[in-house]
Amino acid sequence: MHPVAILGIGQTKIDEHWQRSLRDLAGEAALAALHDAGRESAAGLFVGNMLSGMIDNQNNLAALIADWTGLGSTEAVKVEAACASGAAAFRAGLMAVASGELASALVVGVEKMTERSPHEVTAALATAADADYEVEAGISFVGLNALVMRRYMHEYGWQHADFAPFSINAHANAMYNPFARLHQRITVEQFEKSAMIATPINLLDASPIGDGAAAALLVPAGTLSRVPRITVSGSASATDTLAIHDRPDALLLTAAYKSAQAAYKMAGVRPEDIDVFELHDAFSIMSALSLEACGFAERGQGPRLGLDNEINPQGRVPICTRGGLKARGHPVGATGMYQIVEVVQQLRGECSKTQVDGARIGMAQNIGGSGATILTHILKRE
Repeated sequence: MHPVAILGIGQTKIDEHWQRSLRDLAGEAALAALHDAGRESAAGLFVGNMLSGMIDNQNNLAALIADWTGLGSTEAVKVEAACASGAAAFRAGLMAVASGELASALVVGVEKMTERSPHEVTAALATAADADYEVEAGISFVGLNALVMRRYMHEYGWQHADFAPFSINAHANAMYNPFARLHQRITVEQFEKSAMIATPINLLDASPIGDGAAAALLVPAGTLSRVPRITVSGSASATDTLAIHDRPDALLLTAAYKSAQAAYKMAGVRPEDIDVFELHDAFSIMSALSLEACGFAERGQGPRLGLDNEINPQGRVPICTRGGLKARGHPVGATGMYQIVEVVQQLRGECSKTQVDGARIGMAQNIGGSGATILTHILKRE
């Protein structure tokens, strides 16, 4: 397998883009990545998207984007893995280039969610859960995460306010990200008084949806003379049961653990070597579970990292340095690619006030469903 580098990145601001279509958003990010790379085309196009067929009435999305961006007859395919679609598309493009099958791969994650009613979007998102045994019972993804969070608090004795640092950190970091959706700081008091959605999850525990796209161009690392270069040193994907109730331990993200361990081994690193971690904070409970599954905290002690001020850009485990899903926003099929772009920005030293000093190794982890599909990627600056 050939070493692979990320030559160019691009992204759009996450927002309610009423006047813009899927092809327009994806095209902007894709062309920005090509421009950043100094290239005009790519040998293959991989598109991460979850909902286009359900809420945008658009299937065959990759062909549409290839046509719109002028890639012509380039091989193009859409990859769907629920909220992990972006990272799954990235891994598909990575394997195509690493194998030597393609000389380059343009990976785009895109989602447009805000023009449909909340009921329609909630129903569409629920299709990533078990239709027979979870969705049929009427539960939403907020409800599923609320059950997990309630059990976690019961098992380990945490209070709801103990999760506030995750959201506070994300909002503070998003202030310096022009592509983030939410640009306002929050306090512990605001967190505690926020409107309840599904007990114990309130509005400030949860990430907002949005419209947006992010992209990266992958090429064989051996073809680059540019120094420093950003290489993909670890890549792994793992799955767990689709339904939470089928798992032996509902408070362990087994797929996160397995994919992280495989990525660590491939990259030749340990958790303590990671300088920045873009985790999948769709809900604050997922931040705690991800930190534990990836070896940054003991079981049941994830919130301690936030309470001890260790998750900010100057902390021991910097997370969500560009706002995370919580404040950057969560256009589901695009999220995994936003994480990749943000790690690249950190390794390039382009993150201004939220730059992690000396960042050389970064990790991105994207979660599909309630933990059924999880991909972990480790990037290095060389």
